[in-house]
This record gives sequence, structure tokens and C-alpha cells, in this order.
Amino acid sequence: MIEDLRIIALLDWLRHDLLMTIASCEPASSDASFRRYFRVEGPEGRFVVMDAPPEKENVAAFVKVNRLLKEAGVYVPEIFAQNPEDGFLLLEDFGSSDFLSRISPENAEWLYREALDALFRLQTGTSISACGLPVYDRALLTRELGIFDEWFLGQWLDVEMPAKVRESLHEKLIASALEQPRICVHRDYHSRNLMILEADSPGVLDFQDAVVGPVTYDLVSLLRDCYVAWPERRVDDWMSGYYRRLLDARLIDCSLGQFRRWFDWMGMQRHLKAVGIFARLNLRDGKPGYLRDIPRTLNYVLTQADAYPEFAEFGDFLRTQVLPLQETAA
Repeated sequence: MIEDLRIIALLDWLRHDLLMTIASCEPASSDASFRRYFRVEGPEGRFVVMDAPPEKENVAAFVKVNRLLKEAGVYVPEIFAQNPEDGFLLLEDFGSSDFLSRISPENAEWLYREALDALFRLQTGTSISACGLPVYDRALLTRELGIFDEWFLGQWLDVEMPAKVRESLHEKLIASALEQPRICVHRDYHSRNLMILEADSPGVLDFQDAVVGPVTYDLVSLLRDCYVAWPERRVDDWMSGYYRRLLDARLIDCSLGQFRRWFDWMGMQRHLKAVGIFARLNLRDGKPGYLRDIPRTLNYVLTQADAYPEFAEFGDFLRTQVLPLQETAA
């Protein structure tokens, strides 16, 4: 009933405030938040309308980051009309061909080249001193790691990580994130939020949670995607090539070994958060479809835990107490 009232209000805004003739209104997509998207068509053309309940979502943040990314040369949807009071935006329609639905081993090289080019524009074209974005600080990093502890371990598997292991894991991952050079971070830069377009591809979506934070965050989000996995040698080639671009642009001043360590450890933090979010989406929000992405995402974590002696105890905990329960729960 609540959803029906939102749609009625949305259509009323389009028809009576914007004076649009709406011939059709169909669900376009939803995401891992409370936002929904509808594709509307009429004589004026085809558009996407964002439905973001004001008590749950921040339309102003979307508008602000949209402007920042556009100024940086990143192709983001045009905002044709705004209704922040009710939580509605009328947006350019990027279609339905995202990277995830179209990517293959044959076309991955050029799609990722375009995605990395857009990421480089985002990172080099946004001033962290003038953008006014929140900082990815210790408190936020800690809260995100807590999502894994609370929702995946506690609520989903009913197991608790030993306090000593948890404290060591959190401290190492947070310290690694905080010691990295800071840039603008999209925060969800992956295959579901990158759209294949006829021109200016990729179209970039879901950027409203952008922050100022670690230089490797978006790179590992893209290359160790929670929704599609690539051979590690290929990931390392993409990562190393991007490292050289950042070095040439003077955004970083470190060895490739140091950058790879940042990349790997940042991935662990992000993937632990993602696993926790996937469990929460199932348990709290009734979205079980994300459960199928947990094994892939958890495997990234386990691989890095095995690669670095600093995480040996955490790796043992995952193998002996988490994986058997996860296989049963799945």
C-alpha cells in the first residue's frame, strides 16, 4: 500500500507539476537501498524517475555528487527536474545494458579500459579540498566492518569472532585504509553501476554515497567485483597498469608492492562489509537474491587472508568456523 501511494505521488508530480503526458510507467530497477527507479515514456521522450523516500534517502547528496562527477568529465545522468521534498528526480535514461549483463572474456578488456578511464577522470578531476564530501574516517570504516560481525556472523550464522582476532583484523585493515593517499571515492564502482552506452560509455550510476577516502577503494571495487570474478593474473595486470597512471599523475608516491598491499587489504575491508550487507538485505529487507554473491565475495577475503601472514588467525577462523556454517546456510 505504501509503495502504491509513492507511485501515485510520483505520477501526480510528473503530470501536474511538470505537465508531462505519461503513456507508461514501469519498474526500471531497484538497488540495495530503499531507492526505486521507474522508466516513464510519453510524447516528451523516455526518462527514469528516482523514487527515494526522504526519510530513508538523501536526494540532495545525489544532486551534489552528480554535479561534481559531471565537472570531472564522468558521464552521469542528466537531472531534468527535482522534487527533493517528496524524494523524486527526473533523470536521463541510460537504458538497461549494464556491464554485468553484457561483459564476457572477449569484451572485458575494452569495457574495463573504459571503466578505468572514467575512474581516472573521477579521481583526477575532483578536488578533495573543495568538493565538500564527507571523509572515509576511522569511525565509518569501523561501522562498516561491524556490518559483517553483526549481520553475517551474528544474525545469519550465529557465530562470534574471537575478540582478539576481530580487534587485530579491524586495526590492520583500518590503518591500511587511513595511510593511503585520499581522493574522491565513488564507493560503489562496479559492474552493476556502469552502463554501456553508444557514446560516452560508461554511464555511471549510484554515486550518492561518495566520500573522500583511500585511493585503492574504487579500483578494488571494480576489479574484484562482488558480482563477477576474473583470473587473478588479469586483475593484477589491470591494477598494475592503473598504478602506473596514478604514479604518472602524482596522485601516489609508493612502490607497486605497497600499492598492491593497499589494494588487497582495502578489498578485504570492502568485501567483509559487502558480505554483511548481503546477509542484511536477506534478513532485514527480504532480498534473498544477494545471498548467491556471498561465496564469491567471501572467497576474495579468504584468498587475501591466506596471502598475508598478518591474517593467519582470521583465515583459520573463516575456514574452521565460518565456511562450514555458510555452506549449510546456503
